Amino acid sequence: MSLQKMGITFNVYGHEAGTEKVWPFDLLPRIIDGDEWSTVERGLRQRLEALNLFITDTYNDRKIYKDKVVPEDLIFGSKTYRKQCEGVTPIEGVWCHITGVDLIRHADGQIYVLEDNLRCPSGVSYVLENRELMKRTLAGVFEGMSVAPIEDYPEQLLKILHDCAPPTNDPTAVVLTPGVFNSAYFEHTFLARQMGIELVQGSDLVVQDGYVFMNTTRGLEKVDVIYRRIDDDFIDPACFRSDSVLGVRGLMESWKAGKVTLANAPGTGIADDKAVYSYVPKIIKYYLGEDAILPNVPTYLCSESADKSHVLENLETLVVKPTNESGGKGLMIGPQSTKEQRDEAARQIKDNPREWIAQPTLTLSTVPTLIDGEVEPRHVDLRPFVLYGKEIYVMPGGLTRVALPKGSLVVNSSQGGGSKDTWVLKGNSNQHVPHFEASQQQEQGSADA
Repeated sequence: MSLQKMGITFNVYGHEAGTEKVWPFDLLPRIIDGDEWSTVERGLRQRLEALNLFITDTYNDRKIYKDKVVPEDLIFGSKTYRKQCEGVTPIEGVWCHITGVDLIRHADGQIYVLEDNLRCPSGVSYVLENRELMKRTLAGVFEGMSVAPIEDYPEQLLKILHDCAPPTNDPTAVVLTPGVFNSAYFEHTFLARQMGIELVQGSDLVVQDGYVFMNTTRGLEKVDVIYRRIDDDFIDPACFRSDSVLGVRGLMESWKAGKVTLANAPGTGIADDKAVYSYVPKIIKYYLGEDAILPNVPTYLCSESADKSHVLENLETLVVKPTNESGGKGLMIGPQSTKEQRDEAARQIKDNPREWIAQPTLTLSTVPTLIDGEVEPRHVDLRPFVLYGKEIYVMPGGLTRVALPKGSLVVNSSQGGGSKDTWVLKGNSNQHVPHFEASQQQEQGSADA
């Protein structure tokens, strides 16, 4: 009831219960030890620094391809590669201002990176609202606990947006939304309100003399930074989809000229392509000279003939994913699939191998979850949020997503998933808190962003 009153909702396109649904939330928090979190944080910083250098190199010198570390055709054959970004280096050299990295814990106890989300990652508003709800409901619990605070996220987000603004004394930032029918519209309004900046649609903006302006009751006001929640294809009808009514004509030219900052920058999708994901450890080694702190899940690229043959022969044991989808779209979980589903996956892999990868089914960790008044184990993943400006900020914890239906392995809210508050215990505390997360489970599964 509190969630409904607070308006904490998400949209599901075509759902029989209606477009707007209340955000599913579980009161039992997920607890992460501070020492373990420090390793995760170092790994996330390392990963984002390397991926940012990779995007800059891809659209400019292309050294990593000349040195044969990453196959050139893997990138330039990707539908997320944006030719319009060639020769561009954004202000402060930052492409990925806001990132959500999906993590899982396997049966070996190791935390793995499942995938990177570098385009328009969502979910952070629910992290903040989950914490607020917990404080209202269980205020006394926090008094004896050293739980790392997350309430400064909107302040940190505004800071990195201003850090990457074109040179000006008092930069103006806005949040660009496609509108009320977008699945993450609650988050767009929430973040704009928390940062104290305007929420705008494409029709509110105009490009004049190469600069971006916002229509206000006082006339046109110059805009320096746009936190855009619109996909590349729709941000500028002059450069991408000509039929788009969501974007702003001339926006790309303004960005390329350094007169406005787009966060995240166009073209970042090349680095969260699931085929590129398999090369991230090599990307980290190439640019930073370091081994990856957080390992990848082993991945088979269907564009490689040997990998494709292995996948086609073992569909019943693998998780098959499209390389450029999100929200669990197109996911085929082999152990839970029908013969018809496996046959369809095989057909699509044969027709377009570049667009598919496969991974082994992993033994995901479970945490205690309240189900109809009883405590039961449910599979979880974790999406920490990382901000990149002049410095890198990692939110302590992040969005723990829970597969609420019994036996389910998919955590997406659009497919029956919910969430928990995530508590990172500060420092090497002597708090006697039991570690409830179980990594040795008999069930196997995988989660997709």
